[in-house]
Amino acid sequence: MKTIYDTHSLRKIVQRWRNNEEKIAFVPTMGNLHEGHLSLLSEARGLADRTVVSIFVNPIQFGKGEDYDNYPSTLKQDAQKLSDKGADILFAPNLQQLYPGGMAEDTRVTVPSLSDILCGKFRPGHFSGVATVVTKLFFSVLPDVALFGEKDYQQLLVIKRMVSDLCIPVEIIGQPIVRESDGLAMSSRNSYLNVEERTKAPAIYRELSEIADKLRDGERDFAKLETKAVESLKQHGFKPEYVSVRRLEDLEAPGDDDTEFSVLAAAWLGSARLIDNVKVQIAS
Repeated sequence: MKTIYDTHSLRKIVQRWRNNEEKIAFVPTMGNLHEGHLSLLSEARGLADRTVVSIFVNPIQFGKGEDYDNYPSTLKQDAQKLSDKGADILFAPNLQQLYPGGMAEDTRVTVPSLSDILCGKFRPGHFSGVATVVTKLFFSVLPDVALFGEKDYQQLLVIKRMVSDLCIPVEIIGQPIVRESDGLAMSSRNSYLNVEERTKAPAIYRELSEIADKLRDGERDFAKLETKAVESLKQHGFKPEYVSVRRLEDLEAPGDDDTEFSVLAAAWLGSARLIDNVKVQIAS
């Protein structure tokens, strides 16, 4: 595996691959890799001839008071994991590579409406930051396919919408959430949890799963389900931002006749902001 730090060198290698008609798969990450990230790489290797994984902690998707300065950096360990799993290239650009003109007046990519709900409501500008850096990475790597985890389900839909609207020739593939044995969705931010918080953290998945079961049983009082889950999370020591039942395809408010849902939540537990979601698909 090669580690590349600059866009020019990366594009030269990618061009050789393209000249050889090799298919390229891309996995963008912010590092501190866990099994969820590595599962994306494994899937990517099965889809393409060549794989590129990026590690870049993107400052413009962090809001004021968020954890940009403290976000865990483990580049050496991450590189070893990626090498062991057979990645072809680790792309680890610095700020100058992706923001050559600086960040103050940098061009932004914004996906309307979808970026302003749920996590977007509590993190203004976050999804514009995500869409902007992913666009830069796509034009650096020039992949045929890109893989994203479904834990960040709203992010996945934002990227799909962006690619469609901007006619970017990249196929976006979502991959299922990878969970710990107790159900907690794997996340780099789980490292912020202390021992006591870690024992409480799986409650977020249990609450979403309970809502999912009730939806399958025919319950359609969405507000009641959401309110009950929020109160239960508070009792477990969480500070919930939201629990929401949404339509799976576009995260709009569902109707009584809908049969495919995403049940999503974001909640603070200590210094960790945890997000999770559960799909519900009911046979019509």
